[in-house]
Amino acid sequence: MATLVARRTTAAALGLAGALVLAACANPTDGGTTEVAATPGSKTKINISPDQNRVTTGKVGSIAAEVPERIRRRGTLELVASSGSAAPLTFYATDNKTVIGVEPDIAHLVADVLGLKAHINTVSWENIFVGLDSAKYDAGFSNITVTEERKEKYDFATYREDNLAFEARKGSGLKVTGPKDVAGRTVAVGSGTNQEKLLVEWSAENKKAGRKPVDVKYYQSDSDTYLALQSGRIDLYLGPNPTAAYHAATTGRTEIVGTYSGAGARLQGRIAATTKKDSGLAQPLADALNHVIDNGTYAKVLKRWGLSGEAVARSEINPPGLPKTGS
Repeated sequence: MATLVARRTTAAALGLAGALVLAACANPTDGGTTEVAATPGSKTKINISPDQNRVTTGKVGSIAAEVPERIRRRGTLELVASSGSAAPLTFYATDNKTVIGVEPDIAHLVADVLGLKAHINTVSWENIFVGLDSAKYDAGFSNITVTEERKEKYDFATYREDNLAFEARKGSGLKVTGPKDVAGRTVAVGSGTNQEKLLVEWSAENKKAGRKPVDVKYYQSDSDTYLALQSGRIDLYLGPNPTAAYHAATTGRTEIVGTYSGAGARLQGRIAATTKKDSGLAQPLADALNHVIDNGTYAKVLKRWGLSGEAVARSEINPPGLPKTGS
């Protein structure tokens, strides 16, 4: 694992190339599609209609047998994701009610391997963790970053790299390469996210260096955030790179002005399936993820959503995560 972390460290630096490149908006005349490019020069259309025709795979008996008996007996894998619409991660199809995206697709693949029916519940961000704590949900697939603090309460099985992005109005002239570039700036961020943790730490670092702190703002929805960005009430929005890149490319009104690893400057962040600590699910989740990585269906899902650049070579259980404040 140490070698893997060392190889990833360079990629954690600011200026990381965007993992998502998009080229057009939804076109209702061809069934509801958006054109994306997983890699430069290679475009593909993704399906954003309610008829998803998801990538599927078969049950693996030996891995399914690892699932706790109570879940096997139930026959469903109770999964949870954020109700906030964030393309291409988890969002609503053109019917405005069907939940689609890379996160649901990976969750369905895992359920296939485990021989269970995926039942995805959408709730507010904070209620993801409330539901996991109470065992109402078996696992979260919702762009959840591995952090050292979260590892005290949850087990993780990784499945994507975690990269963040600073988004500004197009033509802003801004460039974010470190804490000094956000000193005195008004920056929006989601409450309770690892993005918030990083931004607060940068603000503290600026104050310690004698620079102005960051004016951190919170909004109830993405639409409110982008309205504030366009009106000039905020300078920047810090969020997941895939959603920021998607928004910038499909609206043409914003741009990515800096990227960062979700685990800080010294470690490549990881997104993971999240389950209550000692639930007995971490191992089967990781084994299922490694199976779909090996059989190629995982790569097909990432390519389908333009996220091939965020692929991981293996699913790891509880790898090093975003350090605690002051670590």
